[in-house]
Amino acid sequence: MESAEIRRRWLRFFEERGHHVVPSASLIADDPTLLLVPAGMVPFKPYFLGEVKAPWQRATSVQKCVRTPDIEEVGKTTRHGTFFQMCGNFSFGDYFKEGAITFAWELLTSSVADGGYGLDPERLWITVYLDDDEAERIWREVVGVPAERIQRLGKSENYWSMGVPGPCGPCSEINYDRGPEFGPEGGPAVNDERYVEIWNLVFMQYERGAGDGKEDFPILGDLPSQNIDTGLGLERLAMILQGVRNMYETDTLRVVIDKATELTGVAYGAAPASDVSLRVVADHLRTSVMLIGDGVTPGNEGRGYVLRRIMRRAIRNMRLLGATEPVVADLVDTVIKTMGRQYPELLTDRKRVETVALAEEAAFLKALKGGTNILDTAVTETKAAGGKVLPGDKAFLLHDTWGFPIDLTLEMAAEQGLSVDEDGFRRLMKEQRERAKADAKAKKTGHADLSAYREIADNSGATDFTGYTLTENESTVVGLLVDGVPSPAAAEGDEVEVILDRSPFYAEGGGQLADTGRLRLESGAVIEVRDVQKPVPGVHVHKGVVQVGEVVIGSPAHAAIDVGRRRAIARAHSATHLTHQALRDALGPTAAQAGSENSPGRFRFDFGSPNAVPGTVLTDVEQRINDVLSRELDVQAEVMSIDDAKKQGAIAEFGEKYGERVRVVTIGDFSKELCGGTHVHNTAQLGLVKLLGESSIGSGVRRVEALVGADAYNFLAKEHTVVAQLTDLVKGRPEELPEKISGMLAKLRDAEKEIERYRAEKVLQAAAGLAEGAKDVRGVALAVGRVPDGTSADDLRKLVLDVRGRIQGGRPAVVALFTVANGRPLTVIATNDAARDRGLKAGDLVRTAAKTLGGGGGGKPDVAQGGGQNAEAVDEAIAAVERLVAEAA
Repeated sequence: MESAEIRRRWLRFFEERGHHVVPSASLIADDPTLLLVPAGMVPFKPYFLGEVKAPWQRATSVQKCVRTPDIEEVGKTTRHGTFFQMCGNFSFGDYFKEGAITFAWELLTSSVADGGYGLDPERLWITVYLDDDEAERIWREVVGVPAERIQRLGKSENYWSMGVPGPCGPCSEINYDRGPEFGPEGGPAVNDERYVEIWNLVFMQYERGAGDGKEDFPILGDLPSQNIDTGLGLERLAMILQGVRNMYETDTLRVVIDKATELTGVAYGAAPASDVSLRVVADHLRTSVMLIGDGVTPGNEGRGYVLRRIMRRAIRNMRLLGATEPVVADLVDTVIKTMGRQYPELLTDRKRVETVALAEEAAFLKALKGGTNILDTAVTETKAAGGKVLPGDKAFLLHDTWGFPIDLTLEMAAEQGLSVDEDGFRRLMKEQRERAKADAKAKKTGHADLSAYREIADNSGATDFTGYTLTENESTVVGLLVDGVPSPAAAEGDEVEVILDRSPFYAEGGGQLADTGRLRLESGAVIEVRDVQKPVPGVHVHKGVVQVGEVVIGSPAHAAIDVGRRRAIARAHSATHLTHQALRDALGPTAAQAGSENSPGRFRFDFGSPNAVPGTVLTDVEQRINDVLSRELDVQAEVMSIDDAKKQGAIAEFGEKYGERVRVVTIGDFSKELCGGTHVHNTAQLGLVKLLGESSIGSGVRRVEALVGADAYNFLAKEHTVVAQLTDLVKGRPEELPEKISGMLAKLRDAEKEIERYRAEKVLQAAAGLAEGAKDVRGVALAVGRVPDGTSADDLRKLVLDVRGRIQGGRPAVVALFTVANGRPLTVIATNDAARDRGLKAGDLVRTAAKTLGGGGGGKPDVAQGGGQNAEAVDEAIAAVERLVAEAA
C-alpha cells in the first residue's frame, strides 16, 4: 500500500466517524519556543493547554514533522530520519480511552476491502502504563487482546507530558511483531526492533507540576476535561504494509536512493559507507523539499540554518559518492514527484522549490572552494604551532561564514591528521542560539511567564480588536504586569504591560509594526503605549510607561492610537501588496513573499528570486505600482473560509498559519491576499511609491526596500537637489551627468594607477641597497630593517621577494622588512632554500616578530606575513628576528 493511500485511508476513516479533518500545518511552528513542528500534536497545543477553546470536539490530521537533534545519526542507522508524517486523531473533552482504543483497533485490523489496513490481529502487541488498569481492561474485555500480548511499562516509556507543568497522562502503545528474523520473542518490553511501535495513544487526564526529566514530577490532580492525543507514524506503517525492512526502503525514500544511485553509479547495498551516504541524501533531500515548500529559505540562523545544514549534508554526501556535477535538480524532481501525491501544492509550487534548492547548491559549491582555503590555512597554523586539534572558533568561523556543517569540517580536518575542538564549536553555537532565542522571547513576551497571559485570557477572554474600524474606544483594564510580573496596580514611572478587554491597537504581526499611542484612565492616569504584542493567541499586550498617576486593574480606560503613524503604516502595508503582485507579474510565481516589514512611510519586502532583479525590471515594477495608484482602486477586506479564499486566487504568505476563517484583502482587480493587517481605503491615498533598490539576503531570496507617500516625495526632492548641484559642478545638463561623471572617474583611476606605479618603483629602488647591505650572521645573509611608513602590505611583500632574489652566491638568506601603515606595524619575512635547510622558516620568524608587535601572523616556510598593534615595538621586533637567526644559524 503506497504512502499516499495510507494517508487517504486514515483521514477518511476518522472523518466518517465524526472527526473534523484538519490539513497539515506548516512545518514553520506557530510557537516562539519551536523552530519547526516536531510532533503531530503541536498545532493542537493551544487547545490542550486551554489557551484557546477547540472549535471541534473531534479532529484528525496527518501532520508534517521535522526533528533534527539526532541528525548526525541519520544514515548511520535505518531508524533515524529528519522528516516524518504523524497521523493523529484528537478528542477535546469528547471520547476517552475506550473510544481511542476501539478506533485504533478497528482501523488497523479491518480488511483492506473495508477501508482498513488489514493487519493480522495476532501480530499486534499492546503496552500500557504500570497502573493503568482501565486501559488494560478495555484491551482485554472490549477489544479482546489476550492478556499475554499486553505488557505494562514504566513512566519513561508509557507516560506523556510536555516536559513542563501542564497536561499529562498515561499512554498505550500498539506494536507490530515483524517476526523471528528481527529478534527474540518476548514482546516490546524485550525487543523493540522486532516489535515496532506504530501507534501511541495518549490519555490526557492529569495535571503535572514542575520537575526534572520525564519521570520526576508530581501529579497535581485531574484535568477539567479528559482529552485524547494519538500518533501513528506513517513511515513505520508503510514499512510494514509494503513488506520492507526499514523506512529507507519505503516508496517515498527508496525512489530518491535509486535516483542518487543513477547519478553516481554507486549501488545501494554495495558497501556500508556508501549506504550511509545514500540514506543521508534520501532523507535530507526529502526534508529540504518539504521545508522549502512551506516557505523556509536557507540561512545562517534558526530554521534557515536547519535547512542549509541538511541540504549541504546531502550535497556533500553526493560528492562522497563520486558526483562531480550539480545533482540537486534531479533529486528535487524525484522528491516532488513522489511526495506530490500526498501534498499537491509541491507540484503547483515546483518552480519556486527548485529555484531555492538550486541556488543553495550553487552557493555551497562556491563556498566549498572558499571555505577549503580557510580550512587549509587554519590547519597549517595549527600544525605549525605543534597542535593536533583545530580550535573550535575556526570550526565556528567555517560554519558561520562559509556554511560548513561541522561534520564536513571534522572530515576534512581528519584528512589532515587533526581532530576538532567540538566542545568549543558547540559552545559557540549554543551561545549564538541562546542569544537569538532570548532576543526572540524578549520581543514576544517581555520575559514574562506565558502562564500569566493565559490566566488573563481564561478569566477575561480574548482582546476584542476594534482597530479595523476605530482608532479609539472605551475599554477596561483586565490585566496588568509590572516588570513582567502580574500586579494589581502600577505607579508613575513603572514599565507596564496592560491587557484591555477592547483595543484599537494593532499588535505586531504579519510584517506590520505595532501601533503606538496613549491610554487615559478615568482616574487621570496616562500610559504611553510604545509596543503591542500577542504572546498568546488573542491577547493584545500593550507595553509602555505610566506617565501620570496610578493604574489599577478594573479601571475604565480610553484607548487611542497615534493616527498619523497608523495611516503611514497602512500606506506601507498596502504598497507591499502592490509590490508583491507587480513582482509576480514581472518575474513569475517564484517571486513569492518570504517576509516583510511595514513601517511608517517605508517598507521592505523579501521575495524568492535566484538572481538579482535587473534595474530595468525594477523600474518597470515601480511604474506599474504607481500606475495602479493613479487608477484609484478601492481596497476591501472580507472574512471567508480558507477554501473560498483559495478558489478566489488569494495569495497566502508561505509559512504563515491560517485558520479555517481568513481575512482577504482585495485591491481592485490587481491584488488579492490573505492578510490580517490594516490598509488604506483607496490606492490614491498612497500618493507615491519609490523603490530604493534590491539586494540579496540569502540564497534565492532578494529584498526590495521602498518609501511611500510623503517619505517618497521628500526622498525625490532631495535627489532633485543633489542632481541640480551636480549639474552645476560639471557644467552640463542632467541627462549628461552619467557620461560626464564616468569620464571624470576614469581619469581619476588612471591617475591613481600612475601614482601607484611611481610609488612601487620608488619602493623597489631600495631593493639593491638592502641586498648589498645584508649582514652576515654566522654564514646567513640577513637583510633586516624598516622601510618608509605608508608602504602597503603588497608592496612590502614585493620588496622582500625582490631583495631575496638579489642575494647571490647560494648563501642562506633571510629578508625581514618592517613598516607602519595606518598606524599599525606590518612585517613580511622570506627565506631561501639554503636558509630553510638550516631550519630558518619564515612562518616561525614572523610569529615571533608579530608577537613582539602585539599581534599575530603566519604563512608558508618560504614567505610569511604578520602585524600587530604596537608601532613603537618595530625596533624590538627587528632585534628579535636578528636573535632568532643568530641562534638558529
